[in-house]
Amino acid sequence: MTTATLTINSRNYGAWSLRGWLLCRLAGLEFTEEVLPSGDPSARAELLQLSPSFLVPRLEHEGVTVWDALAIGEHLQERFPEAGLLPAAPIPRAHCRSISAEVHGGFVNLRSALPMNMSACHPGFRVYSGARADIARITAIWRDCLGASGGPLLFGERPTTADAMFAPICSRFLTYDVQLDPLCAAYRDAVLALPDVVEWAALAAAEPQELVELEAEF
Repeated sequence: MTTATLTINSRNYGAWSLRGWLLCRLAGLEFTEEVLPSGDPSARAELLQLSPSFLVPRLEHEGVTVWDALAIGEHLQERFPEAGLLPAAPIPRAHCRSISAEVHGGFVNLRSALPMNMSACHPGFRVYSGARADIARITAIWRDCLGASGGPLLFGERPTTADAMFAPICSRFLTYDVQLDPLCAAYRDAVLALPDVVEWAALAAAEPQELVELEAEF
């Protein structure tokens, strides 16, 4: 019997929802989904990228409620350590946590300049300088991890929390035609080819392609 419910919002635009959903899938958790309408305040907050911490995604599991993708990942690591959301060895495990936290709290310029839109395609998109600095940092992380692990994912053959955290960024790089070196391009493609990511992308393609106008102050 399913004992967990994951609340998400748009598959096409919800980067943090993708992270939370992917972590649950990678952990092997059986769960039902609750999709918030775009007018819900928590949904609007995520889609407007006002903060990495909202009430979406939100996991209800065996009497516990956990919100925020990174907290969901930590909860699942505790409950399902055999899933390997974090590497087994102490040094890679600490590194995985560190870069996942960097995604959680950083790359604001990239999120603003290249908003999540899994169904769009913008060949030759011009990326402004602030976002280029974020891209340089992201690809440096990727090269460092892949060089140490041998790939194809950041910490080897199995996807980890870090790969889930970077999955929406991989999607953004494809959407906005961000040019990558061969190593980073191969990693992007490996993440986007994960069966769970492929499934999410297919469901995202079935959603309306026009984002409902959201009211907020910037």
